[in-house]
Amino acid sequence: MGSQVKALKEEPVGEVRNHGMEWMLDLDNVLERLVAEGMISAQDARKIVRRQHSGEKKEVHPLVFIAERRLHRPVPPHDPITLESLTVWLAKEANLPYVRIDPLKVDVSGVTSLVSYAYAARHKILPIEANDEEVVIATAEPSVGEWQEELTRILRRRVVPVISNPVDISRYLVEFYALTESVKRALGKADNSKINTTLNLEQLIELGRAGALDANDRYVVNIVDWLLQYAFDQRASDIHLEPRREEGDVRFRIDGVLHLVYQLPGVVMGAVISRLKVLGRMDLAEKRRPQDGRVKTKTPSGEEVELRLSTMPTVFGEKLVMRIFDPHVTIRSFEELGLSSRDLDRWKEMVGHPYGIILVTGPTGSGKTTTLYTTLKQLAKPEVNVCTVEEPIEMVEPRFNQMQVQHGIGLDFANGLRNLLRQDPDIIMVGEIRDLETAEMAVQAALTGHLVFSTLHTNDAVSAVVRLLDIGVPHYLIRATLLGIVAQRLVRTLCPSCKQRGTLDEDLWQSLVSPWKLAKPNEVFTPGGCLECRETGYLGRLGIYEILTLTPTVRQLIRPDTDVSQVRKQAMKEGMHTLNISGALKICAGLTTIEEVFRVAGTGNEMN
Repeated sequence: MGSQVKALKEEPVGEVRNHGMEWMLDLDNVLERLVAEGMISAQDARKIVRRQHSGEKKEVHPLVFIAERRLHRPVPPHDPITLESLTVWLAKEANLPYVRIDPLKVDVSGVTSLVSYAYAARHKILPIEANDEEVVIATAEPSVGEWQEELTRILRRRVVPVISNPVDISRYLVEFYALTESVKRALGKADNSKINTTLNLEQLIELGRAGALDANDRYVVNIVDWLLQYAFDQRASDIHLEPRREEGDVRFRIDGVLHLVYQLPGVVMGAVISRLKVLGRMDLAEKRRPQDGRVKTKTPSGEEVELRLSTMPTVFGEKLVMRIFDPHVTIRSFEELGLSSRDLDRWKEMVGHPYGIILVTGPTGSGKTTTLYTTLKQLAKPEVNVCTVEEPIEMVEPRFNQMQVQHGIGLDFANGLRNLLRQDPDIIMVGEIRDLETAEMAVQAALTGHLVFSTLHTNDAVSAVVRLLDIGVPHYLIRATLLGIVAQRLVRTLCPSCKQRGTLDEDLWQSLVSPWKLAKPNEVFTPGGCLECRETGYLGRLGIYEILTLTPTVRQLIRPDTDVSQVRKQAMKEGMHTLNISGALKICAGLTTIEEVFRVAGTGNEMN
């Protein structure tokens, strides 16, 4: 955020420049200036005034009141008048920098310690950045600036006012100070004298007996509620709670990248993890072995969402990771997941068979579960019995009959699959083929007329054949049952708000697409960096896919000593796009970059 206020950093400490506007920020004045500048029509302005005079929401900020009307500019291209565009306009009117608040980049505990909540709420301001020389304060009321001189005198630092969205200021004002207060109160209830935060492995066993802070304490409950709602709002796919020597780190994974969000005192971190274990119906006293649990909650918009919890003992205490399952993930189309029309036709052809085995491969976090659930949901018609055996159940789906592996009672994948075969299934999904027994049961299911889906951890589609041979599946059974294999990865997509035209590195391009003769793209784009994407240049992810269909000629190449390169060459002759080619097509469409495809898919030299 500091770069956005660079123009104001030359002011001497203690001196206050008057950045305030010469006119009062009320609805009439704002409308008068917006009409004069051609941002809204006089007719729309009169309608807004009538609504205000009728008593509708007089207490709201004038920019919010106008934005809620959902107007468009009267001149082409008739852009919508949003609250953010109005805030940018206000910043220009006030001759102040505009800053969109990114809560992930705010040191919440640091900025809230500078100004009391009562003072900030009274003046409708929010500190968002601070160092030894200056404090950046967000406001949406530039015509009121008495607080700037007061804070300069009290804090003895340069006070830099910036303009931010009034809704964001109101929201984060409550959230930041409520979080800080909850952490402070929770810490105050803890008996620190009984807790040694620098634990070694032997002391780890005593962790559960040392803490004096109750997991059900209302301040701990507040912290957990904030943590979950915040993660949903920030589009996080995972939440990591990691104990450290002095403090615990809270990190969110967003678009595949981890971001440090907050640091909690060690004792508070322990209580937060305990609270989540209670919610996940996990053994609160057991801290020596890993555990799994589930939590169902709601997003700020009221949608139900499931979280999968996993704990792991570490030197400084239990680490907990929560995987957040997007409630919309199973209703997305294959096009939204990233499948091209060509690959989608191949995939539909495979899943249209009445029996056989279909494998989805890729590393952890590559989107295999999403692909399988999306497919099964489309196949789960009323006349079809879809059964799954998973470890753990990733997402609960009412249309499926789902069974969870429980090793403690001898229910593994093989035994679960054996049991499913007695349940008159039409379609079966096995979470993962890990051993020969599970593979043999999957083959048996396919030979007896069932369509079987499962996953493997291999680098590409062809390697899955070798993996099945390695675990002991005879080559003739692979030929007889395997319908196809899909390898996939997730690439970050360029932020549409800030992507920039770039130049193509022809050597990199040739390395990526070799040996295919894929034409160079007419234009390529590079990541920029804006507030929408948190200066990363990327926003969201899409899949890239390698779909191997077992045609008669490919089947003939599967032998006990299968040559991977021969199978790949033949598959490519018959139309298989490798992961790199799939990524290259995304580059040609302006969706991602060469560097991103290389990052997730490798060098592209498999054929050389």
